[in-house]
Amino acid sequence: MKQHKTIEVVAAIIIHEGKLFATQRGYGEWKDWWEFPGGKIESKETPEVALKREIREELATEIEVRTLLTTIEYDYPKFHLKMHCFQCTFASGLFSLREHEDARWLKKEELHSVNWLPADQELLPLIADIM
Repeated sequence: MKQHKTIEVVAAIIIHEGKLFATQRGYGEWKDWWEFPGGKIESKETPEVALKREIREELATEIEVRTLLTTIEYDYPKFHLKMHCFQCTFASGLFSLREHEDARWLKKEELHSVNWLPADQELLPLIADIM
């Protein structure tokens, strides 16, 4: 049995005024699916530093990384994902979409109104509890 390579990423769980920030992918095999913003950890970066950099690059926004909520491990068909999910707060910036097609602030009752990536969907019960 072939082992898939592991991709290690970070994800920002940004909740502001009772709403969760979600982004829609604008490229790749999973185009149009919804996800938590973030990305790959580069060598010699801590997860927290990687997350701040990714949000700055993708959204022209500064965040404060608070606490690690959980780490999700998920087997996609072509790779194994290890996603460190951090609760974050908005610090400053514009939330300008540089890589995503769309973004929304979702209320708790709207969490299931978008088509989440499978790994991201696993977080929804935990997020509903903290909203």
